[in-house]
Amino acid sequence: MKKHLTWIGLLMVLAFSLALFSGCAEKKAVVKDEAATQEQKVAAAQDAVPAVAQQAATAAVTDDEAAKRAKEQAAKDEAARKAAAREAWLKKNAEALTDLNVQNIYFDYDKSSIRPDAREILKANAEIFNKNGNAAIVVEGHCDERGTAEYNMALGERRAQETKQYLVNLGINASRIETISYGEERPLDNRSIEEAWAQNRRAQFLLKQ
Repeated sequence: MKKHLTWIGLLMVLAFSLALFSGCAEKKAVVKDEAATQEQKVAAAQDAVPAVAQQAATAAVTDDEAAKRAKEQAAKDEAARKAAAREAWLKKNAEALTDLNVQNIYFDYDKSSIRPDAREILKANAEIFNKNGNAAIVVEGHCDERGTAEYNMALGERRAQETKQYLVNLGINASRIETISYGEERPLDNRSIEEAWAQNRRAQFLLKQ
C-alpha cells in the first residue's frame, strides 16, 4: 500500500513539474514573440522615416520647380505683353509721324556727320516739332550690319547725338530730346546689299506725348 502511494506521489510531482515547465516554455515563447514583434515595429518605423523624408523632399522640390516655372512663364508673358504694347505704340507713332511728314535722315558709311540733304530734312522736322511743343522727341541712331555690334552701338549713339545737337541749333529745347542707339539691331531692310545698308544708316524719330 505504501509503495502504491509512493508511486502516485511521484506521478503527481512529475505531472506538476511537466505542467510548470510547459507553462514557462509557453510564457517564454510569448515573450519572445512579443519582443520579435516589437523589433519588427521598430524596424518598420525606422524604414518609414527615410521614405517619409524622401517624399517630403520630393514634394518640396516639385513645389519649388512649379513655382520657378510659374515665375518664368509670368516673366515671359509680361515681356510679350510689353513687346506687343510697344509694337502697337510704334505703329501708331509711325502713322502719326507720317501724317506730320516727319522724315528720317541718313548717313554715309561709318560717319555720324549731318549730310547736306539731311540738314534740309531736319529744318522741316524742327518746324513740325515746334508746332507740337508738348511732345518729347526721341532720336534713334541706327547702323548697317557691317562692323562689330559694340562699334555700331557707339556709332548709332554718335549719330543720335549729332542729330539732337542739330535740332537744338535750330531752336528745339534740348530737354525735349532723348537719344538712344540701336546699333545694327533694327534694320529697315535685312538684305546685305548697299541699297539696304544705305537705308539702315539713319536717325529715326519718335514723339512722346
